[in-house]
Amino acid sequence: MKKIFIALMGVMSIVAVANAQKKTSGAIQFENTIDPAAMASASGIQLTDQMKARMPSSSKTNFELLFTATNASYMPVEETEDSNGAGGGGGGMGRMMMRFGGGGGNREYYYTFADKSLVEVFDLNDTTYYMPSKLTLSASGPIGSFRMGGGNPNDTTKAKPVAPTIEVVKTDSTKQILGFTCHQAIVRSTRPIKILDMDKNVVEETKIWYTKDLGFDFSPNPNMWTEGAVLAIEGRGNSSIAKSIEYRNVSSKDVTAPKKAKLITAEEYKTKMENMMKRFRQNRPGGGGQIRAFGMN
Repeated sequence: MKKIFIALMGVMSIVAVANAQKKTSGAIQFENTIDPAAMASASGIQLTDQMKARMPSSSKTNFELLFTATNASYMPVEETEDSNGAGGGGGGMGRMMMRFGGGGGNREYYYTFADKSLVEVFDLNDTTYYMPSKLTLSASGPIGSFRMGGGNPNDTTKAKPVAPTIEVVKTDSTKQILGFTCHQAIVRSTRPIKILDMDKNVVEETKIWYTKDLGFDFSPNPNMWTEGAVLAIEGRGNSSIAKSIEYRNVSSKDVTAPKKAKLITAEEYKTKMENMMKRFRQNRPGGGGQIRAFGMN
């Protein structure tokens, strides 16, 4: 009887260890929603009905976070039939990289949990680059790259944009996301702008919902992170929300940045994008006209 009991305890220990190991890797599906008109309004821009009609409608994009005990990858996906049944689960749905517009082309993010570092991989001018970075709370604000109008950016007679003041307020609010208790942090961005020759302050609040129960640090927007694993970011006109989680084995190669990429620093990338915009303005009829663009950090 004693031998049977010892054997049973041994089996239970093996199962417990296996379950613990299983929960250190898996996949989390995120849904991104963007409403350009609402984002413009949050930026303090007054839009007429005609302007709203010309703007893109709201859109949703699926993203997937693959994680192990030490690393993770995050990238846009679209569901597609996969004859190999990759990803497990009933439908045999795999993931396929989805190309989307913008100066950077494809965007893949690779996280290293130990030092909260990440590598952003993207294509630009037929070259694949990797750009080192870290999880942070960007001083440029939640929608710091949103801009409309513009005129000539080299006009020295006009005041340069002022960086917003960022305040983080941690509240007592909690909510359940995927079965995890998530705590709320509100990022409040205040920045002065001039609209129709009138000075005003635009205050924007973005809610970050994070949990420490997953045991690693992550954010679907690397520039919007305070602590823990962020499972939801809710702003005016944009959101990223975790929709499902599946614990399963994840290959180390799926969470490791590709080796065949060229290093580029944030400063070099900024210079390249500024030069691209400069060439774009010069090639426009009349040159130096107004540029209308929007984006997210």
